[in-house]
Amino acid sequence: MIYDPASLGQTDRYKLMIGGVVPRPIALVSTCSPDGRTNLAPFSFFAGVGSNPMTLLFCPANDERGQEKDSLRNAKPVSEGGVGQFVVNIVPFSHAHQMAACAEPLPHGESEFDLSGFTPSPCEVVSPPRVAQCPVSYECITRQVIRTNPGQPAGGNIVIGEVVRVHVRDDLIDERHRIDQAKLDAIGRMGGPAAYCTTRERFEVPSGRAALGDTPASRPRPPA
Repeated sequence: MIYDPASLGQTDRYKLMIGGVVPRPIALVSTCSPDGRTNLAPFSFFAGVGSNPMTLLFCPANDERGQEKDSLRNAKPVSEGGVGQFVVNIVPFSHAHQMAACAEPLPHGESEFDLSGFTPSPCEVVSPPRVAQCPVSYECITRQVIRTNPGQPAGGNIVIGEVVRVHVRDDLIDERHRIDQAKLDAIGRMGGPAAYCTTRERFEVPSGRAALGDTPASRPRPPA
């Protein structure tokens, strides 16, 4: 099948995105409003950007009226009325249900921290708190917001942030700054509104030409 996105409705375009772009890492983004109210929301349109400077992005869509949701309203630059800061918290399997609860549309002023039971913990540089239960958190300063369809329902927004502090639980990291993937036990998002996956089945493949060689070192390892 071949589809022209212009001929499809927004819902069908969304299905083709989330069904094919899998698995997607999850950013549990904590922000705060200019008057200090906290917000916590999960995003699976999320990725690293680069390491020089250390940057990442997450993509909060507009609501059904085309208006900005709280995460974007808070994280956008001060010049646009926001705080210009956010924290990306990496979600382990043990806290998947609490993360999913943070997608609940709460009345303005209520906090997802209270609903989910997650514990806010102070950051070193930015105003929003990080999530104490998350093993890795990235404090970020917003550098740019790109709006792909301003004012339209489900219009996309790309929030690019520079990482200014990284919090890693002590037992997860070694002296060479390598994070133990098994202990991190991160989860990912699949297609559908409630489909997730773990990252426990892993294999290794060398890069470049070596990946094509028929040698034991280049063959995928079976799941443990």
